[in-house]
Amino acid sequence: MKVTQILVTAFFITVSSPTLSHDLRPIFIDAFQNSAQSLILRWKVPSTVPRGQVPMVLLSDGCQPETEPQISLRGDSYQAEQAYQCLAGVTGKTLSLAFPGSNPSLTTVIRIKTHDGQLISGLLAPGELNWEIPEEPKRWEVAANYTKLGLDHIWLGWDHLMFIALLVLIARTGKRTLITVTGFTLAHSLTLALSTLDILSIPIPAVEAIIALSIVFIATEIARANKTTLTYRYPVLVSSSFGLLHGFGFASVLREVGLPTTELLTALLFFNLGVEIGQVVFVLIIFGTAILIHATHKKMNSQRAFSLSRARAGIMTAYSLGSVATFWTIERVLVFWT
Repeated sequence: MKVTQILVTAFFITVSSPTLSHDLRPIFIDAFQNSAQSLILRWKVPSTVPRGQVPMVLLSDGCQPETEPQISLRGDSYQAEQAYQCLAGVTGKTLSLAFPGSNPSLTTVIRIKTHDGQLISGLLAPGELNWEIPEEPKRWEVAANYTKLGLDHIWLGWDHLMFIALLVLIARTGKRTLITVTGFTLAHSLTLALSTLDILSIPIPAVEAIIALSIVFIATEIARANKTTLTYRYPVLVSSSFGLLHGFGFASVLREVGLPTTELLTALLFFNLGVEIGQVVFVLIIFGTAILIHATHKKMNSQRAFSLSRARAGIMTAYSLGSVATFWTIERVLVFWT
């Protein structure tokens, strides 16, 4: 496990910064119809995108704009709105992103609420600029889109990845890691479903603050290096408890994007599947790379490449991730009064 600790430490010292929890948010396009021929487009772009690179959102020929969009900075995103008239309806029309310069390579999440109450969702991968509005998405399209959305969310959610990485260090062995991550999975799957279906909800700012605090808690346990604590003896209890809160964080994405009314369970299931695939791949990368490095080290029979002790590597990990998470906690708590 020594190699795993060193690997995780080096990885997160390199990539972690106070801004990474927000930098990679997607572009979000929200549209709704007042009638069969009208469409109101609204879009949000993360404020980390330079003002001169904020895209316009356009509809293909057959839809005429009724207003000119005014882009303004509101909170942590640029926002704009534009009304269109589509005499032949919006089905089959192409929705396009037009960037003034280079594409910042962000995923684009699209949601359209039709005049008859249907919810149509779409997803554009980084670099894709056009999306044809379907009459009604097929089940396999919903499954593919929401699986991709779940994968994007876990891989771009540095706070979730940091928490999982610390769980790996607490668990120490493959078997204990499997049990610990399974507990985390079951817990966040439960609250993800309850929150998305509006059965149970917690204010998102509070959830985000507690998620950051969960990283601080695990980092503190590692820094203390007391193997007799409940966290070390039963890591699955900690992962499950905090997993319930992380589930509300995952649900915040689905609540913003929305679920298609005709394929609600399919979208929920496959979003969760995407999240699980992402976190399993992340854990396998940690262990796989650690095994490879350890095998290379053993073959070379050299101690110099790994001079850090196991305890020192764990403490470096705890302090590096804990410091970033502490900043996030303060930042997110301050949101309560803004």
